[in-house]
Amino acid sequence: MSATLPLSKPLPPDVRLMNALALLFALAFSAMALALGASWLMRQSLFKLSAITVQGDVNHNNAVTLRANVAPRLSGNFFTVDLARTRAVFESVPWVRKAVVQRQFPNRLKVVLQEHQAIAYWGPEGDSRLVNSFGEVFEANQGEVESEELPQFNGPQGQAGLVLQAYRVLSPLFEKLDTVLERLELTVHGSWRVRLDSGAVVELGHGSLAEIQARAQRFISTLTQVSSRYGRDLESADLRYSNGYALKLRGVTTVSPGDKVDTKAKR
Repeated sequence: MSATLPLSKPLPPDVRLMNALALLFALAFSAMALALGASWLMRQSLFKLSAITVQGDVNHNNAVTLRANVAPRLSGNFFTVDLARTRAVFESVPWVRKAVVQRQFPNRLKVVLQEHQAIAYWGPEGDSRLVNSFGEVFEANQGEVESEELPQFNGPQGQAGLVLQAYRVLSPLFEKLDTVLERLELTVHGSWRVRLDSGAVVELGHGSLAEIQARAQRFISTLTQVSSRYGRDLESADLRYSNGYALKLRGVTTVSPGDKVDTKAKR
């Protein structure tokens, strides 16, 4: 017969509790010491932001303008600077569409900018808003627009993207007439209207982009034949008919409301 004798007796419950509390306090103290040390380290001048490297599109903003618009609104050092807020500050600068901000150890920021590419003016004549290549409306100094021949868009709020799509569909069609689509408007009632660089106004009516495109193609394919017969330039046209259009040439009304051009017969 054999027996196993314990080398030591189990600790009493109160002693185990005291040991556990001591360990807990030690861990808490260590965590506090680390936190204080990290806080002290982050406040050192070594990590104070000393420079911001800007890359990407800087056609409309240089170091001077960025420093004036951004620097006074930033706070914190390499560790504490709020990158989301910094990005928002850069994106509030005129012409900046998007900013990507990264930390560069130990005391710098790297920012990559994407600027708006102006495609058209937006709103009534004289409005300061523009439309970019993504169909987004933004505000900027129009005196800084590189091209002086941007078209004018107008439409209900939130429809700039749709108007841009329509422009990309319709503009090449009117170029076949050696004319430029100068203004494109979507009315609040959903009707499309075009003004050409000659001053001529074309009512395209309601419908999807595909329907508007087909209507414009029928009109353009027959306009030269009709206008050459009278030797006059286009003044206005109304395409809001199912099988033709009403046409007015400068100085001559070629078609009365009851005597429109039948595109079915002209094709």
